[in-house]
Amino acid sequence: MKPIRHTLSVALMFGIFAQVPFISSAQDQVRTIEIHARRFDFSPAEITLKKGETVKLRLSSEDVPHSLVIPDLKIKETITKNHPTEITVTPNNLGDFRGKCGRFCGSGHGSMLFTVHVKD
Repeated sequence: MKPIRHTLSVALMFGIFAQVPFISSAQDQVRTIEIHARRFDFSPAEITLKKGETVKLRLSSEDVPHSLVIPDLKIKETITKNHPTEITVTPNNLGDFRGKCGRFCGSGHGSMLFTVHVKD
């Protein structure tokens, strides 16, 4: 009976460890987009995503606190200087989604706009 148990144990371990690289490679495929906020714009000010694609947005401020608010994508994140913020988004609808800075940052605050284009 020992040979059967040993074979079963090896088979189970092989099955478990064979799955690990698959899980890791799926996580490695998440695209990261850097977005920099500064008075009075986002750089880039527009990005294009694919419907259903999971993307990580890495937000950073180069001067004062800002925020990125895109209501239709349920994004509302504070961005502070020297403390990058990462959020994950998976858009499920096609279209153009408008965003803006949600934290007053000076006289040009109203021009701090952002657009996410979601394509098929």
